[in-house]
Amino acid sequence: MTDHLLISVLWILWCALHSGLISTTVTRFLQTRFGSAYRYYRLFYNLFSAATLVPLLLYSQQHRGEVVFHWQGWLGAAQVLLYAGAALLFLSGARQYDLPTFLGVRLRATGTSDSGLTVSGGFSATGVLALVRHPWYSGGLLLIWSRTQTLTETLINSILSGYIIIGALLEERKLVAEFGADYRTYQRRVSMLFPWKWLQRRFSPAQ
Repeated sequence: MTDHLLISVLWILWCALHSGLISTTVTRFLQTRFGSAYRYYRLFYNLFSAATLVPLLLYSQQHRGEVVFHWQGWLGAAQVLLYAGAALLFLSGARQYDLPTFLGVRLRATGTSDSGLTVSGGFSATGVLALVRHPWYSGGLLLIWSRTQTLTETLINSILSGYIIIGALLEERKLVAEFGADYRTYQRRVSMLFPWKWLQRRFSPAQ
């Protein structure tokens, strides 16, 4: 129980730090403080996040505990579908997002804004983004819950699920602040994480 409590605290701290470093308050302060050097920030942010995540994953792996849920029998087919869905969301999202900007490479080279993270620099409503507003977050949720679950992984997945949802909501606030009415219209038409609105339009009787 002590190990599980410690692991939970460490993951909550990592999520809080990860979100805090990319918050509007922090990024605005750093832009003011460092000026043109801020172009390196997203690259630093990604490297720092990865460097702090690896030891946390290794420590958690050492305390996995007993399996509490296993995808057996016909559930194995459901697991494959979930994995496939996650892969499709990640790959489809990668076609919409500008990966050099996401990784910090384009920001480092040009110093341009990374808002929206799409190739155009704005938000897009094409491809998978016509189904869900945050396909990578959706794929992440599918991926973490598609695995065999131990008690440790269930705790971690619950924390990460909350983190993903809160992160999506915070990102929505930034996008509304930047793109205004256009993004609000997009929100009304496209669901955030699961394509409820698309399914409703696709299968509801014609008016």
